[in-house]
Amino acid sequence: MKIKNDIFLKACRREKTERTPVWIMRQAGRYLPEYRKIREKYDFLTMVKTPELAAEVTLQPVDIIGVDAAIIFSDILVIPEAMGLPYKMEEKIGPLFEKTISTREDIDALSAEGIAEKLSYVTSAVALAKKELAGRVPLIGFAGSPWTLLTYMVEGGGTKNFKKAKSFIFNAPEEAHLLLLKITEAVIQYLSAKIEAGIDAYQIFDSWGGVLSKRHYLEFSLPYIEKIIMTIKKQFDTPSIIFSKGANHSFKEMSETGASVIGVDWTTTLAEVRKITGGETAVQGNLDPITLFANDKVLEKEVEKTLADYGNGEGHIFNLGHGILPDVEPSKARLLVELVKEKSKKYHR
Repeated sequence: MKIKNDIFLKACRREKTERTPVWIMRQAGRYLPEYRKIREKYDFLTMVKTPELAAEVTLQPVDIIGVDAAIIFSDILVIPEAMGLPYKMEEKIGPLFEKTISTREDIDALSAEGIAEKLSYVTSAVALAKKELAGRVPLIGFAGSPWTLLTYMVEGGGTKNFKKAKSFIFNAPEEAHLLLLKITEAVIQYLSAKIEAGIDAYQIFDSWGGVLSKRHYLEFSLPYIEKIIMTIKKQFDTPSIIFSKGANHSFKEMSETGASVIGVDWTTTLAEVRKITGGETAVQGNLDPITLFANDKVLEKEVEKTLADYGNGEGHIFNLGHGILPDVEPSKARLLVELVKEKSKKYHR
């Protein structure tokens, strides 16, 4: 099916566009009353595991705020669960794993086999969302990076200091690499299955890449992201996005992984990243999410500054520098999208 609005995909490939495309990380979420209405009836994991609900929530931001791409509603932790590490989502706490990984035996007990079958509820949601989008905009799929998934599997949930995860790579590097490789194999199967089900691009969320030093990032995170991208590239011509929050020390190395797009948080400048990567990749970002709590005039100025920061030419995908917060007014998100669509035209003449 031909995609009517393919501006996002063109930008991923650094092709000529009439304006800058825009989508928002966590755009299918709690800031939308329509999402909260569904959430009142179902818990988070039920929504993730019910294709009809996941597809419905995926489409909401396309209809309500007018973004240039949809992203399938899911969770990065479906991978550890499919590998044999179930978890639950506690309200106001986050994910909790009853069992954690700490030994070679724990790793051996995990399985990277049959991931596509185990996560068929996600691929079913992809197929359903793709059908209901009817070619209006592209559909993005995603997965957590192996390092980010390792942190949850070792810590047992969210953490502030990553003590267990970092101790694991310091004290048992061989086991850490074994676990990372196993997760990588699972992610490759998972993303490949989602591509076959209909996603048009995928993003690897390396949410905790920035907690590592550059040396450890280049040993325990980026090589596994590169393996995912290069393996998938052998079979599919699907644009890929790396978002390693806080790993500003390694943009050059990210651009050498084969990724189509480098996602950037708000703590650096798009101009700097564009210069470092030498125009070899597209760049995504990077408005501070808190800007959506500013008044309309300030928001307009900040959007303009972000666009000007990247400058003229192709290869910019407008996004926030991290996920949209749950108490943002939907009207602000809609205004953001409208501002980008209007004000970016002059950078593409």
